[in-house]
Amino acid sequence: MDLGISGRTAIICASSQGLGRACAEALANNGVHIFINGRREEVLAEAAREIGERYGSPVSTIVADATSEAGREAIVAACPAPDILINNAAGPPPGDWRQFDRDQWQAAVDSNMLSAIFLIRAFADGMAERGFGRIVNITSALVKAPKEVISLSVAARLGLTGFSKGIAASYIGQGVTINNLLPEQFETARLRKNLAFIAEKKGISLEDEIALQLAEAPAGRFGKTEEFGATCAFLCSSQAGYMSGQNILLDGAKLTGLF
Repeated sequence: MDLGISGRTAIICASSQGLGRACAEALANNGVHIFINGRREEVLAEAAREIGERYGSPVSTIVADATSEAGREAIVAACPAPDILINNAAGPPPGDWRQFDRDQWQAAVDSNMLSAIFLIRAFADGMAERGFGRIVNITSALVKAPKEVISLSVAARLGLTGFSKGIAASYIGQGVTINNLLPEQFETARLRKNLAFIAEKKGISLEDEIALQLAEAPAGRFGKTEEFGATCAFLCSSQAGYMSGQNILLDGAKLTGLF
């Protein structure tokens, strides 16, 4: 299916690897000029080279920390009028919520809530003036099924979820949609890090913890990053113009609730 976004321009935050890169690749495969972002120049340059060679679409890089004010200023300066914005940031560490201090809570909010809000503020009105915009926030399935061990992430991402829903209705009439993608367990380095923490607490190996997790997964596997990227690309498509303020869960049917 032609998604109708060839020639559009997209900023994808934290996209040198993992789910962010999967979104970047899916958009590049649909003819979008992508601006990939990351903090490590060498890693970002290699990702840009690989994506450009694979899909033949223009790839630009923005070396910046999207969770910092200076980093966001660099992103806006590099691409001041994107058609598509994919907000993404690494989640805070797992741990015992009783032990987190105020600085750790604030860092989680800065990274997983405020960074996205400030970038939406920078770009949404311009998208509305031009009559087209797609904003996708990569959050987490944990906002629907919170877990104590990742309480920092849950709290911050729920704030972004509520904010996005609150403003979505004021933009859709001008051709701008705002949606959230909620991944559960996908094959990423982040997942392995979280499972390693859980395994250590249990006193078992990472491999044993992975086996336990897969035994409880209805799909019998973790999600593939390319599946995630394809879903993101659809949310950015011309066909998704009537879909906004939604939380799209990608969890392999793991959540037992209806909503």
